[in-house]
Amino acid sequence: MPIKIPSDLPAFDVLTREGVMVMTEDQAARQDIRPIRIALLNLMPKKIQTENQFARLIGATALQIELTLLRMTEHKTRNTAAEHMAEFYRPISEVMESGEKFDGLIITGAPIEHLPFPDVTYWAELEKVFDWTQTHVHSTFGVCWGGMAMINYFHGVKKHILDHKAFGCFRHINKDSASHYLRGFSDDCVIPVSRWTEMKQDEIDAVPALHTLLSSDDVGPCLVEDKARRALYIFNHFEYDSDTLKQEYDRDVAEGTPINVPANYYPNDDPSLPPLNRWRSHAHLLYGNWITELYETTPFDMDQIGS
Repeated sequence: MPIKIPSDLPAFDVLTREGVMVMTEDQAARQDIRPIRIALLNLMPKKIQTENQFARLIGATALQIELTLLRMTEHKTRNTAAEHMAEFYRPISEVMESGEKFDGLIITGAPIEHLPFPDVTYWAELEKVFDWTQTHVHSTFGVCWGGMAMINYFHGVKKHILDHKAFGCFRHINKDSASHYLRGFSDDCVIPVSRWTEMKQDEIDAVPALHTLLSSDDVGPCLVEDKARRALYIFNHFEYDSDTLKQEYDRDVAEGTPINVPANYYPNDDPSLPPLNRWRSHAHLLYGNWITELYETTPFDMDQIGS
């Protein structure tokens, strides 16, 4: 089954060209099926790029997915046209007030990791979102800063500033091959990393409710399950396109920002060569496994979600 998104959303044409099955609302209405409802709370500045990345992953399963795009209520983006935001995004306060429920929610990263969490302009509203997920979302997936924010809010695990950016593609170890979320995973896999902060493994291990599924000797814990909160926290970027790290590197070089060549990314670490994507298959596995787990465990009657 395809992913249901508006036909005029830029991701519709992008995914269609890539062979991902997409459908309009009219097509979806003709199928006598309850779609899996997934919301994307997009905190990234390049909204359209992020929409494409996550829609590509969640649209590659055999289930019909209904994607809802959400934004923080008062925060104004400077990198995406206001017309696009007005047409395709709903403020999170409106959704919370409506009483709507979702099978899944993805909370993206945000380029604000240098700030203490309470100093983020929309932190107070985001705290309400975290609480709302416990009654109105069956499973939440926090990504990079979004995952760090959730694990800090619910469990007090601290975010630590690095003395240099963790930047590149790093090998991660499968810590629990029996996990439903790691079905089909190799014993290790490569994941893109781009962050100035980290969560420490010993502090995560000190919380009995948390279980680390993927970690790296080089860049620390990556994927953490929080079963009681029905949540996953991932601190790295399976969703990245092949050239996302290249875009970040080229931007920093052009702006004169000190930056290392992303590790293990370009052939022979040569930025003049096209980078190779070595994480795509595991990215699809992880998000496909998450959606399968949603399908197998979420109530058919959405009113029962969070009860």
